Amino acid sequence: MLEKALVGSRRYWLWIFFLIAIAGIGFIAYLQQYKYGLAITGLSRDVSWGLYIGQFTFLVGVAASAVMLVIPYYLHDYKKFGKIVILGEFLAVSAVIMCMLFIFVDMGQPMRIMNVMLYPNPSSVMFWDALVLGGYLGLNIIIGWATLHADKKGVKPASWVKPLIYLSIPWAISIHTVTAFLYAGLPDRHFWFSALTAASFLSSAFAGGPALLIILSMIVRRVSRFDPGIEAIQSIAKIVTYAMAANVFFIGLKLFTSLYSGIPGYGYSLAYLYTGLDGHNTLVPIMWTSSILAVVSLVLLIMPPLRRNEGILTLACVVLFISLWIDKGFGFIIGGFVPNPFGRITEYWPTFLETLITIGVWAIGFLILTVLYKIAISVREETANIKLEH
Repeated sequence: MLEKALVGSRRYWLWIFFLIAIAGIGFIAYLQQYKYGLAITGLSRDVSWGLYIGQFTFLVGVAASAVMLVIPYYLHDYKKFGKIVILGEFLAVSAVIMCMLFIFVDMGQPMRIMNVMLYPNPSSVMFWDALVLGGYLGLNIIIGWATLHADKKGVKPASWVKPLIYLSIPWAISIHTVTAFLYAGLPDRHFWFSALTAASFLSSAFAGGPALLIILSMIVRRVSRFDPGIEAIQSIAKIVTYAMAANVFFIGLKLFTSLYSGIPGYGYSLAYLYTGLDGHNTLVPIMWTSSILAVVSLVLLIMPPLRRNEGILTLACVVLFISLWIDKGFGFIIGGFVPNPFGRITEYWPTFLETLITIGVWAIGFLILTVLYKIAISVREETANIKLEH
């Protein structure tokens, strides 16, 4: 089936070459980082995680969100997700690969990542994170490819696929839970040290990932003859609505815990993000942008007449995705480092080269996603034509 990715329209190839060019620019920028180290980034002793780890954290949620299609379709036989579930599984594949690439570029010495495999340490959360990410990537590749191959032949997937599907459900939840434990297990970082961190991660994942899938489905309908189905898209929109409502609720719980209890360590981080702290307010504009966009998206989604309008639904999903990207992909990480354990404030902002590398990794992810979607759509169009002929 790989040959289907080698056949496409002029628009398809222009998009492919554009992504390759962006990825190439990112790679050239990474060569500078490889030569000079993380000194070319905006990171410091006080802020040791930044844009790279923020993208990793956010994309783990995007990958985990595929379970919101897998559960209804495979466990509850919700046939409306029959066409779109493969898009969710392939989105998870590209998201996990991007997660791994962001970990790779965040390493000062990339070969040190081999230590996780050469010297496994079960007491390390990082070891478990690497394990669940690698396993989840393998599961989605096998399940997605096996089900697509069965569709091509017009038969049901092999019986051995079903246990892997069932296994992928708790595995999807585990990848974002373990990622949350990376932060929640650090007692000296009050902003992260919360039992609510994992639940907040999952709620944002089940909102942001499906929202991106809706956007991609709308694009797929425009550029091909493949239609994931209006009912399927509307059902996913309801999932996004409920998950986003839960996410906003969890944010409210954090605000109450901080403001009512008066815990300084927690309050300082929130103050830095939303009002500025001791004259340091670099992130205030974008964090307020994130909060406003979150409310706007929720208002658009929670009203059924607006949600049923595909134009408004697409806008709501774009707004929601940007909001969560700012919150989980940037603000959450930086907020945990400010102030440091000694009360010092060190601000962080990504450098130009750091930004280029980040964009390059996203380009690689979308390149992989484009190829996988091209194969899936081609197979589905072929099977649809065969059914019409018969």
